[in-house]
Amino acid sequence: MKFQRTPLILLAAASLLGTGILIYETQIGPKQEEAKETAQKLFSFKEEDVQTLSLTTPLQTLSFEKKPVADQPKSDRKQSSQAVANAFVWQMVAPVKTTANDAHVSYLLNLMVTGRQEQTITVPATQRAEFGFDQPMAIAEVKLKNQQAHRLILGKPNFDRTALYAQIDPPSDPQKDLTVVLVPIDFDNAVNRPLSEWQMQKKLDKSDKK
Repeated sequence: MKFQRTPLILLAAASLLGTGILIYETQIGPKQEEAKETAQKLFSFKEEDVQTLSLTTPLQTLSFEKKPVADQPKSDRKQSSQAVANAFVWQMVAPVKTTANDAHVSYLLNLMVTGRQEQTITVPATQRAEFGFDQPMAIAEVKLKNQQAHRLILGKPNFDRTALYAQIDPPSDPQKDLTVVLVPIDFDNAVNRPLSEWQMQKKLDKSDKK
């Protein structure tokens, strides 16, 4: 009994095609999407991995460290239920030593770990001033649990003020070309705060109100 070759070839091709689609959807596709998503992120670290944060603006330089709640005075532990739940609290160590406003510190860090690069261009180092990197809006630096350090330099807003020019982990050589990305305009509000807003506002006791 002879089989027709054409149907067999079509059947084999369909089988191979189905297998290929299955492999792509279950293995290759998700990995490509994950790689694409990672490539679009500003940084690959997680917020919980950050141990220290420093923020430099034209008006002030701030330094924060993550401290265990057990190391804090009992009066400060009551100020932030979130800090107690997470077993740590952000402490401002410069320019003054005090409990930091956890919400504002977390907001900045969250933008750094969830923000996306909207556009990337490479320009000569001589164009630094055109993007505001000669006098940055802010420089945010973090150090992780594994001692890795990362740096974000925020420059000028773009032409329609929908985003900010930024550099992510720029090279130490000032003569090298600049890799410039567009980051969310939300960073403007995240870094431009008076010193008082970076500090935990303690509630007054009844005796203080008198």
